[in-house]
Amino acid sequence: MNPFWNNIFRSRGYEQTLAYFLSTMPMFKELDKRELAFLENVVHVRNYEADEIIFSEGDIGSGMYTIRSGEVQIYTRDEQGQETEQAMLEPGDFFGEISLTASRPRCASARTTETTILVGLFRTDMLEAVRRHPAPSAKIMLGLNRVISDRLLQCSLQLEALKKQLADNRKQQADG
Repeated sequence: MNPFWNNIFRSRGYEQTLAYFLSTMPMFKELDKRELAFLENVVHVRNYEADEIIFSEGDIGSGMYTIRSGEVQIYTRDEQGQETEQAMLEPGDFFGEISLTASRPRCASARTTETTILVGLFRTDMLEAVRRHPAPSAKIMLGLNRVISDRLLQCSLQLEALKKQLADNRKQQADG
């Protein structure tokens, strides 16, 4: 092929774009390219240094975050200020999704452990998008609802398993 035309037809590295990254997220996987381009204009890319606080337990949540690169620690503090790690999140993981639909206090804190790039989707932006562009916004919110429902189901199953384990332990103690 003529080198002149080579540049025109060469792939533009779609896999490196923000839209492609968003398409890999469970809540956005049903979006087409046009809807992903719309979403790309709604989200905010934020750069963090290592050991930077993203939000603190008790803060009123304003949106969710997806890790594009880096690492985020989710942790809680007890009354004495001792930290307990709840999760260590990596690229592709997301957190804070409940605050996208409800203004509630955060139940944990989040901080970076290394230089990190986060993609934030905030409630105020989603509310404006719903008002101005209802069709793609509805699809985004349905995807989010699906993910929250899946997480709630997993929590319910884990709770039932813990209840069963506790009942079994009590029975063993009573028998033994």
